[in-house]
Amino acid sequence: MAIRSLNQLAKFRRLLIDGRRRWLNRFANLAVHPTAQISLSSRMVTRTRKGIVIGEETLVAFKTLLYTRDMASGRDLPIRVGRRCFIGGGSTLLPGVTVGDESIVAAGAVVMSDVPPRSIVGGNPARVLRSDIVVGPYGRLAGADEATRRLWR
Repeated sequence: MAIRSLNQLAKFRRLLIDGRRRWLNRFANLAVHPTAQISLSSRMVTRTRKGIVIGEETLVAFKTLLYTRDMASGRDLPIRVGRRCFIGGGSTLLPGVTVGDESIVAAGAVVMSDVPPRSIVGGNPARVLRSDIVVGPYGRLAGADEATRRLWR
């Protein structure tokens, strides 16, 4: 049987992502909300219980790194990601960082300090690019749905 569309694999993908989330919660010392989506290629490294907390309706994209070990002090500093956030592909969150609710971390950003709620950060080191944004589930910008509809008419 040939695959006609990648959408035929959507159920399998969902099963893999749900299984990974359960494994991260149980064996990898993370606290990931059941509605959070985490890419299979993202890396999360912590030694303490609930050292990384990911909120509801948050999307962590491919090849991201969340690392709680502070090499200077030798301690594990927790990372907190709020609800309805988007963590872009290839970005890195360093020890002790808190990403506020409804925030977006741009692709490739290196976040070394806290991200305020409802803002977009990007760059190395990450800095605030825009504040007071409105996002929906998984950090999707408010006008994105209408822009997509116009593009594909």
